[in-house]
Order: sequence, then structure tokens, then C-alpha cells
Amino acid sequence: MFHSIEKKVSSAFHSHIQVRYGIDLAVPIEQPRQSDFGEMAVAAAFQLAKQLRQAPKKIAAELVAEIAPIEGVAAMEVAGNGYINIRLDRGAYGAALLGGVAEETVATGEKIIVEHTNINPNKAAHIGHLRNAALGDTFVRMLRARGHRVEVQNYIDNTGVQVADVVAGFHYLEHKSAADVRALLADPAVRFDYYCWDLYARTSSYYKDHPESLPWRSATLHAIEAGEGEVAEMAHLVADAIVQAHLATMLRLDVEYDVLPRESEILHLQFWAAAFALLKERKAIYFETEGKLAGCWVMPGLSEEGKVIVRGDGTVVYTGKDIAYQLWKFGLLGKDFYYRPLATYADGRVLWITTDEPVESGQQFGHGTRVYNVIDSRQSYLQDVVEAGLRALGFTEQAAQSIHFNYEMVALSPRCCAELGIELSEEDRKRPYVEVSGRKGLGVKADDLMDSLIAKALDEVVSRHADNAAEENRRVASQIAIAALRYFLLKYTRNTVIAFDLQEALSFEGETGPYVQYAAVRARNILRKLEERGERVPDFAEELGREALARQLQAEDFWQVLLAASKADSAVENAVTAGEPAHVARYAFQLAQAFSNFYQKYPIIHEQNREKKVFLLWMTDFFRRQLERTAGILGIQIPAYM
Repeated sequence: MFHSIEKKVSSAFHSHIQVRYGIDLAVPIEQPRQSDFGEMAVAAAFQLAKQLRQAPKKIAAELVAEIAPIEGVAAMEVAGNGYINIRLDRGAYGAALLGGVAEETVATGEKIIVEHTNINPNKAAHIGHLRNAALGDTFVRMLRARGHRVEVQNYIDNTGVQVADVVAGFHYLEHKSAADVRALLADPAVRFDYYCWDLYARTSSYYKDHPESLPWRSATLHAIEAGEGEVAEMAHLVADAIVQAHLATMLRLDVEYDVLPRESEILHLQFWAAAFALLKERKAIYFETEGKLAGCWVMPGLSEEGKVIVRGDGTVVYTGKDIAYQLWKFGLLGKDFYYRPLATYADGRVLWITTDEPVESGQQFGHGTRVYNVIDSRQSYLQDVVEAGLRALGFTEQAAQSIHFNYEMVALSPRCCAELGIELSEEDRKRPYVEVSGRKGLGVKADDLMDSLIAKALDEVVSRHADNAAEENRRVASQIAIAALRYFLLKYTRNTVIAFDLQEALSFEGETGPYVQYAAVRARNILRKLEERGERVPDFAEELGREALARQLQAEDFWQVLLAASKADSAVENAVTAGEPAHVARYAFQLAQAFSNFYQKYPIIHEQNREKKVFLLWMTDFFRRQLERTAGILGIQIPAYM
């Protein structure tokens, strides 16, 4: 609601200034420095002063006198040296919220692609992967809440170095065949993604101690890229099994996808071959004949010696295949995948995966107009290479719409390491955080972390609700744990290194997911307690007319609380523009705080004045709906009780 009026005010000023002064001026809406100055402020007069060579105060007075009435605005006043303060019609505002006036969204028809998660299918997911997924999934929810059409992709690098290292570990270290790997997969006592976690660390350590074994990696990569033979079959088994494990892990976090494009199809369907030919044709890369890069295909300009795209042994580096993938995302490659259904989510939506087997699926993915790649900051250079590749090919518009949605790493607090049983050196215990490393096997597996959070939450839930069914208590504990995890991963801006801490995340006090949940549960319980007292929830629309709302909202306290609770759309829109899910998390916390203060200050159920009581109950219900909606955008469910 608030956001709709913001847009109406901005549009009215923009149109009037264009007609009155012949100037096309974007008019941002500002927040007044003090609440008693009004609800919005416009500084357009200061922007116009230079061009018109007039005093801002004079221009502001003209604008206030001449602009036609704006729906929802009660008054406009010139303040200071030329600010225009805007006061809303409180009764009309409350009536519109009560009537459920739909918020305008910004749907443009464009297709936005968000690629996130992207875990190498070589071992179990860890906490760093969870930050990627939580950020990407929440950004998708934010975009969809604003009416955008979004396609969610999760790229599966099933032919890369990490998969090759695990396969080399099976083949060379453990001397296992494809049949042996199948037997492991069939063994219910073996958690395959955990098995590969340990094997990957062991293989990496072996390479370090025995550098003469490094050709194993190259030989394995060649076999995987060729797609034939025992080693390729083993790679296929490993990657497919771990993809399924990752999907199950992410589903616990309520993260879903539309399509899983696989790197193997980029190779087998000649995506890379087409991109390689295009890069050579347009001279975006060159063949190096001298020096240490002799025999490599190199993209110039990104460093003193350029960036290798194809190695001297003929294998393609990750960024080469990613250029082909990015071209496909924008519909620029002239090729497409084949698709087969992989799974069906609870709501009936199908998750598709690419295949190189010709099948008629009726599906088309890609062809985006804007692409967000959720990849950590350490990969910034490689993302720059992909963007440079698009520019070198002449696709400057698409390069500008290729956005690296970067973020910093997730570490663990020393206290969290101790709680999870991770042994630390004396030096690490003194650090503010401990970095994780998949190659070293140091870190916390995503499922282990979620299990630990659920166990701790369950202890708290059972202590409060011992008489409830065990299954229901576990469901509530799981919802609390996932809210704690998601909120902790989202509340920091993307450029912040996170030191995850179990106790801090699960706290019912402070800026946490459980605190937001508790506010929503408390709001819901007020309405439930009303019915337990034998009273019915009022028909708010029938008892609260515009005049009654205006009377109640004369109280500045009520008005400011209602304003805060009605700014969800504005908060989400601003967060989308900034590319910062943390802004939505912060708004959810502030909303929960506002309701907590409201709840403690007013005896809602015991209020004697009928009109005020109905108004307080409506405010409670409005808070509940806004809290649930905002929490939903963060991927947080509201439990039945806490």
C-alpha cells in the first residue's frame, strides 16, 4: 500500500514537472527526518533549481500549488529551503488496507534467470553452499513477490575437476570398479555423499604428498569428457547420486529449482564446440605458440598474459564451458538441451534435468533477458572472464545484463566448532572464526548442521510442550531450526563474512528467525484466545469504517505502527533494487519488534471500548498477515506453536 502511494506521488511530480518545465526528471521519494514532518518527502525543487535558476523554495511552492490532488494524499507542505513534505489521508489509508487493496507489481514480461546453489556433485553439501542457496532462493522469492517471471537454474558441473578427483580416488586409490560403486550406492549402511566427502579429502591429500600422481586427474578428465568407458560410467554414477543427495539437502531448506543444466550436455551436445568456433571466428581468443602457455587457447586483456580457455592438453577450463552456458541462457547459442523430468515437488511442479538423448518434452528453458549468477566473491575473476567473453563476441547488451550476485564465505565460530565436535588447534580457538575447506575435509556438512539445529530446537520445544505429540513437536522444531539457519545466513549483507554460531542463530531473542516466528505465533494466539473466551473475531470491514479508522489513527502511536507494518512491498522493492536480501530480513525483524512493543503496550483482548478493541484486533491480524508474508519471502514457515 505504502509503495503504491510512493509510486503515485513520484509519477504525479514527474508528469507535472515534464509539462510545466519541459524537464524529464526522475523523482525519488525520501523519508522525512522526523515522523512529525509527514510520511514522505520530495526534494525535486533542489534538483530543478540549477536548471531553472530559481530558488528551491519558490519552485517547491509552485509545485505544491499546481499539482493535482493525488489519491491517498491529504496535504503537501513546503518545508525548510525547498523540501516538500507529504501527509497521507490516514482514514483512507487504513480503509484501503482493511479492504485488501492489491499492491501493484512491476511485471514487465521480461524473463529473469537466477542460477544458484551450483554445488560440485562430488561430496556432501556444506554450510557455505547453504548461504548460496539461501541467498539465491530468497532473491527469487523477492523477485516473484514483485511480479517478475523468474526461472531458477542449478548448474551441475558433472565433468569438472572435483568430480574427477573423487572418481580418481575410487579408481586409483581404492581400485574400485563401476560395479563396486553401484554396490556402495545400494548399501543402506553407506551415506554416499559423506563417503565421497572423506574420499575427496583423502585424494587431495594424496596429490599433495605424491605429486607424481597428478596425471590421474588429467586422464580421468579426458575419460569423463569423452563419455565412454569404465571411468566415465563411474563419474556418471557418482555425480547423479550426489545430485540427488544435494536436492534432498536443499529441500530441507525449502529450496526448489526449475531446471538442472548439466555440464556433460554442454560437451556432448556440442555447446562448447559451437561457442569455441564463435570465439575463434570473432577473434575473441587466440592460439598461443610460445612461452608457458604454448599450445593453449587464450582470451587476451584480462591479465598480462591472458586467461587460458582451453588447456594445452585439449581439455576445456570451467570458464570456457561457462561462456557457452551463459550464451545459452540468453538464447544466443542457436542450440538447446533435451530435457527429462527428474522429480515432482509437493505442489506438483516438475523439476527438469538436461539430457543428451533426443526426447520431446515440450519444455524450453533459457532465453532470459537478465541473468543473475549467485557465485561467491572468490570467483569474481572467473565471472569477469565470462562477461568479457560476451563482450568480445559483440553481445554487449547481454554482458551488461549478466550479473554476478556475489557473496562472501561462511565460516564457523570456535564455539560452534566445539559444539559440532570439530577439533581445533589452540591457535584456531583464539580466532574470531574458522574457515572451512572441502579439500582438507574441515567443515560442517549441511545435513549435520541442520540435524544439530533441529535437536537443539526440539529440546526447547519439548520442554515447553511435553504433552504434544512427538511428531508434531519434531515438525515445529524443524521449522524453528530452518528459520534460524535461513535468517542467520540472510541477515548479513552479501559482502560480509559470516561466522556461524548455533546458539546465536537459535535464540528466541534478538535479530533471529525464531524471534520473527514468535511474533507471528503470538499474533495468531491472540485471535485464538479471543475465541477461547467465547468471543468471535469481529467482521472488521463491517465495524471499522473510514471514519472509525481515522479516529483511531489520530493516535500517532497507532499511525506509526500501521505505517511500519504496511511497508513490506516497499522494503522488498528496495531490496530487489539493491540486490540485498538482508534488507528484507532486517524489515522482518523490525516488524516483529513493532508488534512485540504493540502487544506489550495495549491490552488487546481486555480493551473495554468496542471500537478501539476491534481496531486493536484488526491491527493484530494485519501484523500477523504481514509477518507471515514477509517470513515467506525469506523462506521461513510459521509453526503452530513455539
